[in-house]
Amino acid sequence: MTTIVPAAGPAAARAAFRAGLAVPSSGRAPGHTQANLVVLPRDWAWDMLLFGQRNPQPVPLLDVTEAGSWETALAPGADLRTDLPRYRVWRDGELADEPTDVTDLWSDDLVAFLIGCSFSFETALLDAGVPVRNIEQGRNVSMYRTDRDCRPAGRLSGPLVVSMRPVPGHLVATAVQVTARMPAVHGAPVHVGAPAALGIADLTQPDFGDPVDHADGDVPVFWACGVTPQAALMASRPPFAITHAPGHMFVTDVPDAVYRQP
Repeated sequence: MTTIVPAAGPAAARAAFRAGLAVPSSGRAPGHTQANLVVLPRDWAWDMLLFGQRNPQPVPLLDVTEAGSWETALAPGADLRTDLPRYRVWRDGELADEPTDVTDLWSDDLVAFLIGCSFSFETALLDAGVPVRNIEQGRNVSMYRTDRDCRPAGRLSGPLVVSMRPVPGHLVATAVQVTARMPAVHGAPVHVGAPAALGIADLTQPDFGDPVDHADGDVPVFWACGVTPQAALMASRPPFAITHAPGHMFVTDVPDAVYRQP
């Protein structure tokens, strides 16, 4: 199993990742927004922008860079080529590598998309008294492909991916209410209860991340997940792409509270 690193501020977290610490970012820099990363050639940027617009729950866009830029307004001075704990490199829809630095792969033709991440509402859940089992157990969150298709956009199409957190039954309503206030980081769950309703056969076999143990009385709760674009890359096969490795996010300087609605 993976190990979640201790809490730290966002700049310290990015510095640790830049120095080579390659661990999931859940629980890192609590209170600060984390983001999924998708980087595509400019020729595919419109497709990705439209995919996010048409599928706002799994692909809530927080920032889009100028072509060639590795900087984002979400963390001035940070470097998108080095400051994530682990990346994925895709060639023709196939996973080619999982490096910790993509500086040598960056070009003036690449556009980066920063997408809201459900790790950003974990602090709000904890503040509301809802346990977050993946943090308790030092594991990456569980993520699953579903049998629900996203709305296609240009050349991009693929299935919805969800993250799952076991929630005590009496706190499910609280978890729904807390996360519904944060639509920029996936918002309310897309499903509560029976995984088969999403086409998920076995919770102990996630497609991405780690299996997370349930306590007595826990109910599986499923949120739209920012790994959804990676499923679209596999299905649509662009010639080249860079993404975060599932669970290995970009830690921004933006407080989670910025994305909380009253």
